[in-house]
Amino acid sequence: MPGLRAPSDYSEEPSRHPALKINAKAPFNAEPPRQALVSSYVTPTEFFYKRSHGPIPVVDDIERYSVSIKGLIEKPKEFFMKDILSLPKYNVTATLQCAAIWGGAKLADVLELVGIPKYTNTTPAGGKFVEFVSVDRCKEENGGPYKASIPLSQATNPEADVLLAYEMNGETLNRDHGYPLRVVVPGVIGARSVKWLDSINIDSQDCKGFFVQKDYKMFPPTVNWDNIDWSTRRPQMDFPVQSAICSLEDVNVGRHGKITVKGYAVSGGGRGIERVDISTDGGKTWKEASRYQKPGIQYVADDEKSDKWAWVLFEADVDVQSNTEIVAKAVDIAANVQPEKVEDIWNLRGILNTSWHRVHVQVRHSSM
Repeated sequence: MPGLRAPSDYSEEPSRHPALKINAKAPFNAEPPRQALVSSYVTPTEFFYKRSHGPIPVVDDIERYSVSIKGLIEKPKEFFMKDILSLPKYNVTATLQCAAIWGGAKLADVLELVGIPKYTNTTPAGGKFVEFVSVDRCKEENGGPYKASIPLSQATNPEADVLLAYEMNGETLNRDHGYPLRVVVPGVIGARSVKWLDSINIDSQDCKGFFVQKDYKMFPPTVNWDNIDWSTRRPQMDFPVQSAICSLEDVNVGRHGKITVKGYAVSGGGRGIERVDISTDGGKTWKEASRYQKPGIQYVADDEKSDKWAWVLFEADVDVQSNTEIVAKAVDIAANVQPEKVEDIWNLRGILNTSWHRVHVQVRHSSM
């Protein structure tokens, strides 16, 4: 597209922080060191996880870059960056897999400009879904663009806070995270927050792309690669309640006594975290951890001062008297609880593994 292109190889990749744990180099996929996730409530941009499916797109001319909105609507329109920047700007703190403050225009405001009122479920022409198409090219789409969709009712609801974002943590998006414009769908798995936006299509059906129809779906244990029928399951949207311990790897403790357990907990769909429980005996007994988001402000789920789309950080001091397994589990305001064992929720894709997070601690006994 004019102004934004997808390179044919990986010779124009941006620089990345050396502390990132690299899972794949081409396409580049990496995650931060676990301790970095609890060093601050908002994850520093350089440590924010990176997930791509091809070479990172390059902006050659920002003045020529535009996004088209078309499909089952009365007034198709092309938007340049100056058009997006002229709309009211909103800052939304939301967790995709790390937490960031996203800045941009609400999608509901943009769709109004093409004749789709707020709180609309269906357009007169039968549009019920909003498909986001990237300039990114990926092998899973046979060299075509990455794409995903959400219901029109979610896209046109201002309270859903879906953004066309051009800022991250108060700065212009960098290339890894979608420059110049990306979608942010709070409370939903990151696969729906399409980066390097090319076009927006209003359609009567959910997106037919690979990552909606043949990737992020959960199947029961009876399904295997020989009998799988992708059409029998809905695409995954809200992510389930989860928590992780970030202050400890498998560690040695120098003496008996207290250690501090820190981590994060989050649930999808804007459901706040009711509590986080910590166990030092493998789940036989539990201690409730304290929860917080912003410094100096006590976290209360569903409180107007809380960020409903973002994670909470937790902390608990626990006694460790011998070699032990420390466990964390979270409960959201709908009483959803993390499952105990991965075997209980295992599926052939291996997605949504949100079982109790466990860390082994070894206690060193003094020779004196």
